[in-house]
Amino acid sequence: TVDGGEGAPPTVDAAQRAAALAAKLRGNEAYKKKDLDTAWGEYTTAVSLDPTDMTFVSNLAAVQFERKDYPACVAECQRALQVGREHRADFKLMAKAWARLGNAAKRLGQLDTAKMAFEKALTEHRTPDYRTSLSEIESLIKKKNEQDYINPELAEEEKQAGNACFKSGDFSGAVKRYSEAIRRNPSDSKIYSNRAACYTKLMSFDLALKDCEKAIELDPQFIKAFLRKAMVHKGMGQTSKAQATYEKALELDPNCTEAMEGYRSCAMQSHTDPEEVRKRAMNDPEVQRILNDPAMRMILEQMQSDPNAIQDHLKNPAIAEKFMKLREAGLIQVAYK
Repeated sequence: TVDGGEGAPPTVDAAQRAAALAAKLRGNEAYKKKDLDTAWGEYTTAVSLDPTDMTFVSNLAAVQFERKDYPACVAECQRALQVGREHRADFKLMAKAWARLGNAAKRLGQLDTAKMAFEKALTEHRTPDYRTSLSEIESLIKKKNEQDYINPELAEEEKQAGNACFKSGDFSGAVKRYSEAIRRNPSDSKIYSNRAACYTKLMSFDLALKDCEKAIELDPQFIKAFLRKAMVHKGMGQTSKAQATYEKALELDPNCTEAMEGYRSCAMQSHTDPEEVRKRAMNDPEVQRILNDPAMRMILEQMQSDPNAIQDHLKNPAIAEKFMKLREAGLIQVAYK
């Protein structure tokens, strides 16, 4: 729609002002009928009669926008804003001109200019529409930046570096490398699966589960992602969900040994007395060594009062391995809903 218009500054002759407003009204009628050439002529007349009112120039910008001549629209918006600044136009008119400039810049693919324009519009007049427009532009900029950042070759380099960190027990370092690999190639399911393995080692099961699900979304036939997802559910103490996930893995490959053993283990665990699990674990020499380690005892005591303290300790690969052993033995659990 075209702009309305405000009262004339005192420097404009009253007769000229009246004639300008009449031309603008004729232009509005033509604009509504999509008669853009007539509208353009009438708005041009209005500007010549009263060059102090930004509304008339802004209406010229509206015509150029409808013509899809977006560079010309931007130019007219800039001219309107200059007139508005010189003659202290109403803030709502200034905001509308900035928003029109933003929409034209968006059509031209000039996203940074569009972002600046909508920010200016909001500075002049905060409305939900301008806020929404700015949010849409910010999302487009983010998506473009992410797209420009994609580089499968660099992703592979980062993935290999992550693999090296994982093998050396530097799980936090591996997470950083895999995360960068994902930013470089967000459609590679294997990288998500690898990062899930790291999160599992770090007992960050919620993040591990999210990565497993993303890997499966990208590649529904990726059996390793199902196996890792089942391990995550086991770590979270969700035996029935782990068992169901192993079932899905067996649907993909009925001969998968790991899935069959995992399924059987879950079936047995779901019918095992927790006290029996504890007694069996306590008879394990490795478990006994871990529990007799003064440093581990101190960490376990700290966890009683501050469960979140585990995350700092898990950055140490040796301690992380000991925690994994205790978790696998069923002696400690991380609470999840």
